Amino acid sequence: MDRGHSRWKGLLASLAAFTLIAAACGDGGGDGEEREAAGDLEGQTVEVAAVWTGAEQERFQMILDAFGEETGAQTTFTSTGDDIAAVLGPRIEAGDPPDLAILPQPGLVTDFVDQGALQPIDDVAGDEVDENFPSSWRELFTHDGQLYGVFFKAANKSTMWYSVPTFQNAGVEPPEDWDALQQSAQTISDFGVTPYSIGGGDGWTLSDWFENIYIRVAGPEEYDQLATHEIPWTDQSVKDALTVFADVVANDELIAGGTNGALQTGFEDSVAQVFADPQNPDAAIVYEGDFVAGVISGETNAQLGQDADFFPFPSIEGSEPSVIAGGDTAVLMKDSEGGKALIEFLATPEAAEIWAREGGFISPSPNVDTSVYPDDITRRAAEGFVEAGENARFDLSDLQPAEFGATTGEGIWGLLQEFVRNPGDVDAISQQLEDAAGRAYGGGGG
Repeated sequence: MDRGHSRWKGLLASLAAFTLIAAACGDGGGDGEEREAAGDLEGQTVEVAAVWTGAEQERFQMILDAFGEETGAQTTFTSTGDDIAAVLGPRIEAGDPPDLAILPQPGLVTDFVDQGALQPIDDVAGDEVDENFPSSWRELFTHDGQLYGVFFKAANKSTMWYSVPTFQNAGVEPPEDWDALQQSAQTISDFGVTPYSIGGGDGWTLSDWFENIYIRVAGPEEYDQLATHEIPWTDQSVKDALTVFADVVANDELIAGGTNGALQTGFEDSVAQVFADPQNPDAAIVYEGDFVAGVISGETNAQLGQDADFFPFPSIEGSEPSVIAGGDTAVLMKDSEGGKALIEFLATPEAAEIWAREGGFISPSPNVDTSVYPDDITRRAAEGFVEAGENARFDLSDLQPAEFGATTGEGIWGLLQEFVRNPGDVDAISQQLEDAAGRAYGGGGG
């Protein structure tokens, strides 16, 4: 099933600044299909809508430019801002959607499928999805037996970032399992540096902590069941994960600013507590996704690789490597030839490698050549993502009804903040989580 690869392989050459596409086409082997693709969309315009702005928009535009160069299509990009649903909704009602949208949560894909606003893409890009992605990502974006999305841009949310000088001075190595993490935290504390910085003022960071612990305690299958509310939040697996989480949040002395300080600290400030002053940090470890690298390089004086590095979220009780993912999914909103061709292209390694070379991007496809990533930290984050394979799962809170999974101060985010305030009462918080989930899923609760 290499139809997509044959069609699009010339794009790598053009974007890597080879001077003559014709020279690449003259080497034989599948080039006839590539030549037939060039120019076959002449005169068509393909619109893509996404939340991206700034550098992300510029780098995605490189992909659109490559697509246009190969096919002859004109492309336009519409930046919607963060609330993409509010922009797309009226356009759908007016019968004027973009050809493609790139959505930041799987729940939005489901919402638009339920509205009849998306085109199924099995006949368009199904072969490329099967060839280039683990089956778990196909399953996530399949509804009623039809594929609707291509998981295009990923975030590895299973990375723990640490102060390299502090670890070196305290004689600590990056830990591989949970017990070693707790031992390292105590050693760092004894050395005179607070181990953890936690951005608990943003409830989503606590949700990410919980999800990473839960998948390691309960396993991917129970993670899927909890994500769809097939098992309740009062299940023993939830209580076990909360008990493990308490290893971190129950001791004020291990958290920068203590519990109260953590609950008043936002995500970016939690990163700054570790890296703003590389030689005299307020804490040694901050957990969050690979995007922490952007905050470090853009907002602190720390040098990636020298002052700042990451290790994978540790194994718990011998759990297999797992990754919690965030990211963006391409969907087809209009039955247009240009839109079909573009979503097929976005499912190939060739499209992903264009952005991967520029940085600020991880592909969920194991077929992307990791040598194209521009630095060792991004490369390792990408390798960790794809090596998790079928043990990679999308962010659980993003899979919930928004009132339960993505509302400030409520649902998972708000209740985990309450848990940080009182980590000793696991039974009470799990019951409150179940009550909130029941209301969100239409089953009452209480």
